[in-house]
This record gives sequence, structure tokens and C-alpha cells, in this order.
Amino acid sequence: MPDVKFIDNSMNVKAALGDAAEAFLHEAAGEVASQAARNSPVDNGQLKGSWAYRMDGSGREAAIGSPLENAVWNEFGTGEYALKGDGRKSAWYVPAEGYAGAKKPTYKGEVIIVYGRGGKQFYKTDGKKPNRSLWKAFQKLRRAIIKQAEKKFKERMK
Repeated sequence: MPDVKFIDNSMNVKAALGDAAEAFLHEAAGEVASQAARNSPVDNGQLKGSWAYRMDGSGREAAIGSPLENAVWNEFGTGEYALKGDGRKSAWYVPAEGYAGAKKPTYKGEVIIVYGRGGKQFYKTDGKKPNRSLWKAFQKLRRAIIKQAEKKFKERMK
């Protein structure tokens, strides 16, 4: 009877899969972050330049986003325009002094300035419409990302 020799390559296979997963995630996350930047409105360029991704320690997960509070408003909207309809239902006022946004808040599409106590100016607003920069980026790239994953894993497993 001939000798049968078993060679365990499971460690090599796991390492190759891990390498493929990490390489794929870096590429896919970078593409989605870049597309989100291209999708972002340009008032002062701050949001557009803030999209990035971060890998977890294992290289098996990527988080894509922006550290700016405005990114949340851009993605989900505010007030009457909130994506899920759960925003404030009435107008509110934003102090004009110190307002850092490039685009002034609007009320029913128009910039309205009201004067408060001591002659201080306020912008009246009913919210911001969602732009969905990140969601649109993922939707646009979803099929290409899946195809790229299939390709990367097939290449590494040959």
C-alpha cells in the first residue's frame, strides 16, 4: 500500500484570505470615501475634504465617514427635511454672529434675518435638505465593489 502524506496548508490559506480581505477593504473604502467627497456640496470645501476611512486593527473592517457634524446634517437632513421625518416641525433661529457656515440658513428657501434683544441678528431656518453624499457613493459603487472583491479573492487563491 502506498504512503499517503497529508500536508496542512490551512494557515497559508487563512493568511492569503486575510491579506486579500485587507487589500480589498483598503481599496473599496478609499473609493467610497473619494466618491462621497465628489458627491458633497461645496460651500467652503470643508466637508468635501473631510471624508476618509479607517481600518480596524484586524484589517477585516473599514469605517468610512467624516468627523464633521455637518456630515450628519448633509447625510440625513434637519428640521422639516429630516430624512425619516423625525426632525423639528417648526422653524428655529441661528445666531448670525459667529455663524461659520459658508451658506446661510434658509427658511422656505429664503434667507431671513430677524432681530432679537439688543439688536442681535438671527437667521430663521426650517432645516436643511439631505444630500446623502455617503449613501449615494456606496450605491453608485456597490456592484463594482462586489466584482472587485470576487476578483481579488480569486487572484489570491490561485
